[in-house]
Amino acid sequence: MKPFVLIVEDEDALATLLEYNFGKEGYDTALAMDGEEALLLASERTPDLIVLDWMLPKLSGVEVCRRLRRRKETSKTPVIMLTARGDETDRITGLDFGADDYMIKPFSMPELFARTRALMRRAKPSLLEDIIRVGDIEVDSQAFRVKRDGESIHLGPTEFRLLDHFARHPGRVFSREQLLDAVWGRDVYVEARTVDVHIGRLRKALKKTGKPDPIRTVRSAGYAFEAVD
Repeated sequence: MKPFVLIVEDEDALATLLEYNFGKEGYDTALAMDGEEALLLASERTPDLIVLDWMLPKLSGVEVCRRLRRRKETSKTPVIMLTARGDETDRITGLDFGADDYMIKPFSMPELFARTRALMRRAKPSLLEDIIRVGDIEVDSQAFRVKRDGESIHLGPTEFRLLDHFARHPGRVFSREQLLDAVWGRDVYVEARTVDVHIGRLRKALKKTGKPDPIRTVRSAGYAFEAVD
């Protein structure tokens, strides 16, 4: 079961970016554009984590956080507050009203996800499985270890990120462009054929006598990673 994240952000571009990136990281998401909608969505389905903007229409993020803490269902739900307000007094106010963490805009997505994982581990560790198993392949995303049939496999950093992404979405076909976005990032220019090179290296590393190739090439579409035994 995927962790459920409620994103509360009224800035369209940032809301879209957050939804996209949380989805890419394997989270279920819902988006609220104002404080009242946030409370409604949280009452309909209890989030595992809330990303909450301070400045919102109808109800401020601080007021939303205060009301969430008064509800039994969300009294302990981790809340990361996003704000352009960087003064120490503002940070203290946000934390005093129940936020668990506080990030000042602009912020980096890797840092946001690192803080998300840290909060989720404390609140609901069972939802964050560090070890992903697909068929006879095991990926430990925290220790950066890979095993096939119990035997350790050494991968370079790019090959590891590729495998980690594949393992989180078994069976799904990814185009080269989608893999470039997920593994290299949207802000980095890399030629599409570079994906083929790293796929080849990953295949070579995972190769095991008598075992089928877990990476399937889909003509004119891309690649898929599938469970094999």
